[in-house]
Amino acid sequence: MRPNRDKVYEVITASAGNSWMFENRMLRVLDGDYTPRSAVEIFVRDIGIVQDMARNAKFPVPVSASALQMFLMTAASGMAHDDDASVARMYARVAGIRLPGEAK
Repeated sequence: MRPNRDKVYEVITASAGNSWMFENRMLRVLDGDYTPRSAVEIFVRDIGIVQDMARNAKFPVPVSASALQMFLMTAASGMAHDDDASVARMYARVAGIRLPGEAK
C-alpha cells in the first residue's frame, strides 16, 4: 500500500494544493516519525492566541477554530509533547485507520 501513499504525496506536492507545511509534515507522517520538532502544545497555544484576537475583534475565523479543536484533542489524548504532525494520528484514530509507525 505504500506506493499509493507515495503517489498521493507526489501528486499533492506537485499541485496547487501543496504547501510547505504539507510537504514537511506529511513526510514525517509517511515515515512514522513523530519525534518532536515542533510540539502539538505549541500549536494549541498559538492558535489559541489567534482565536482570542479574533474574538476580541469580533472577526470570524472558522478554519482556525476547527484546527484548534483538533490540536486540543490531540494534546488531550497524550500527544501534547509529540511533533505537531501527530494531529494526523488523531485523524487516523477517529477514522479507525493506522498510519505508518502506529502499533497494531
